[in-house]
Formats: sequence, C-alpha cells, structure tokens
Amino acid sequence: MTATLIKNAQLIDPEADTVTFGHILIQDGKIAEVLAENIEFEGLFRARNIDPEIINAGGKHLAPGIVDIGVKVGEPGERHKESYGTAGQAAAAGGVTTMVTRPDTTPCIDTPEALEFIRRRANEAAPVHVLPMAALTKGRDGKEMTEFGFLMDAGAVAFTDCDNVVRDTKVLTRAMSYAKSLDALVMGHPQEPTLSKGAAVSSGKFATLRGLPGVSPMAERMGLDRDIALVEMTGARYHADQITAARALPSLERAKKNGFDVTAGTSMHHLTLNELDVADYRTFFKVKPPLRSEDDRQAIVAAVRDGLIDIIGSFHTPQDEESKRLPYEEAASGAVGLETMLPVLLRLYHSGELELPTLFRALSLNPAKRLGLPAGRLAQGAPADLVLFDADKPFVLDRFKLKSKSKNTPFDSARLQGKVLGTWVSGNRVFKA
Repeated sequence: MTATLIKNAQLIDPEADTVTFGHILIQDGKIAEVLAENIEFEGLFRARNIDPEIINAGGKHLAPGIVDIGVKVGEPGERHKESYGTAGQAAAAGGVTTMVTRPDTTPCIDTPEALEFIRRRANEAAPVHVLPMAALTKGRDGKEMTEFGFLMDAGAVAFTDCDNVVRDTKVLTRAMSYAKSLDALVMGHPQEPTLSKGAAVSSGKFATLRGLPGVSPMAERMGLDRDIALVEMTGARYHADQITAARALPSLERAKKNGFDVTAGTSMHHLTLNELDVADYRTFFKVKPPLRSEDDRQAIVAAVRDGLIDIIGSFHTPQDEESKRLPYEEAASGAVGLETMLPVLLRLYHSGELELPTLFRALSLNPAKRLGLPAGRLAQGAPADLVLFDADKPFVLDRFKLKSKSKNTPFDSARLQGKVLGTWVSGNRVFKA
C-alpha cells in the first residue's frame, strides 16, 4: 500500500473549528489517521506494515484542499485565455484541489455531449479534480431549460446561467420545479438585470466623481428576493453565487430562518477590495458584481464569520490583455484567482477579521457539503485532498509568474503574506513549492 506521513503540522480542522499540532497519515488516496502530537511512529508503522514517505511540515499549516465553486476555463472557444492544463496548474499552486467549473463557454455547456467533452479534457489535462456545472437554459438565453436529467447523468453537479440572469420568471419557475424533482442544485446570480445592465461600478459618490455608470446595491437584493420567492414556491435547492452588498443580507437571513434550502457565496475580491480600489480607472479591478463600499465589504466579512454566507470562491475569470486594456466602461469584467485566493484571503486572518478554521469552513468544508462531496475535512476516511502552507511567508505578487495563461489580477505588485508549499490530490502530490 502506498503511504505518506505529513508530520509536525498545524492541523486546521473546519469541522471541529480548531487548529492543533499533529500529523496526518495518508494511505491509498485517503486520510488513514489523524495522529496526536506525541505519537510513536515506529510502532504505528509496524502495526500497519507500512514504510511511508515522510514529509516534515515544520510547524506549517495543513488544511483540507480548497473546493472552488465558479471557475471559468476557456475551453471550448477561448483556449487562448485559459486551458484545463493551465487552470489545473494554477489551482494546484493555489491549494485548490477541486475546481467546479462554469458553463459560460463558447459554445456554452448545455448538452450532454459538450459536458462529456469537458470531462474528458479535464481528466486528461488537469492535475486536480474538475466538476462541471451545466447551463440552466439552452444557450444561456433564458428561454428554454436544458435537459437536467441527461446532464446530471453526464456529470453535471449544478445548473447555472452564470451572469446571464433569467429574466422570464415563468421559465425560471419551471426550471426550479424540474430541479426540485431531480434534487438538482440551481445556482443563481442575484441581480435585477434591467437595473444592472451596462453598469461598470457601484452607484454612489465615487461613481459620480469618475463619471462611470453605476448600479445600486439594491439591484442585488431585488434579484435575491425574487429567487428566494421562487425557492419558497418550488422547494428547489438554491445557491446564490455572490452576495456582495449589505442590503442583501437580511433577505438571506430570513430565507435561512424560514428553513429554505438556500446557501450563499461571495468572492475573494469583494472580501478584500472596495470601490475606491478602482482609483484612476484600473480595469483589472473591474469585476462582476462591481466592487462595493467599504461598509459593504465589512458586512460581507462579518456574514462569512457568522456563517450567514457559506462559501468563498475565487470566481476565476481569465481575460486577455486586449479585453482589459480598454476604457473602463468597455473593458471586460473578471479577474484570475485560482493561484492568488489563499494568500489574498490570509489578509483577513492577519488582520484578525477571520480565524483559519472559519476561513477553511467557507473554502473547503461548506462547498464540499453543498455538492455532496466527502472532501473538505481532516478526518479518517476523507479524501487526502490537502494543502500545506506557510501563513506568514511574505512576498510581492508578480502577475507574470502566475501559471494561468491570462494575467488579469488586481493584486499585481501587492504585498501578500502566505505561500502554498504543497498540494495533494487523492494522496498524490501535485504541487511542491
């Protein structure tokens, strides 16, 4: 039997909400045992009849690998922006062991044949797990729902039209009712599409001073209210991809208190940046939804801390230089984040805003639970999907050293603290710093 021992690590357990010193024994792709600090290794090895590879973590942090929901990969149609090979390498370097990919490709993933192509390409090229989502409606045009049953048989883990919000409420109601009958997960993008059309930033004083078209954060709340009303009507399982505005939080809280099967995510960018970071029209800071006020950012961090927001994602969206080097209004939205997410979010740990178990509850445990995966835990029998990192290692980010094909990160030249040292997927080491 193949075996690896990672010893002398600070073990981050998001289930137990603890950080303890100990060791992890890996056998045949799974966590065989979580060992206490004072274990006698020789006796353990004899009892199990193993001679494992031994890796000394040197007191660094070991956590469940990140499950990143909402990753954009350019295949098919935009392979020049990102391939499964480069996305997988970036994920491994960032401690992401499972990528849950979006269907907003060209063409979009709305048939079993397209989904099968994606799964085959991912298995060939990516060193990490890849779980594809499928489109909610054909062509993501909001008119006719896709064949959920066939797509689930082909491996779809959820259904979403991404930022193409379904305008026809009757179509969305039918889709949610069908999803309920199949116990399928629907992922929505909470926005009122008419209000948010053409917006480049959040409305307010900054938008006015910069002369940029803005959208009120109320558009997010209005979109979420509609979706929650349809959840109440249909009983569907629903996940809001990004909650970024404080005004949307009361609606989310009421939905959870009412017992609806609703979860919510947010992005690394909305937790660590605000609208003022756009500064003099810096298009690498243009994301969707747009960056919010500092009050909104703090409210979203508190919602993650309290468990109201369940999941944090990178919302990795590669864009080439040509689509970003444009006037702010015309520039494409999105930023890469697979490789930068962990060090960026460690800002919240170093500032005292989030503890490490809380952070990995939102990065690993909760997304795995929402998708019905056994990952996201440091427990006997769980998959050996792990990330070892030095939370205190300082560095200056150079975007040209990122493994993604596209380099559109708002954190270029930023001083960050936290380096991934190793990533394991099913017990196999796929990244070593």
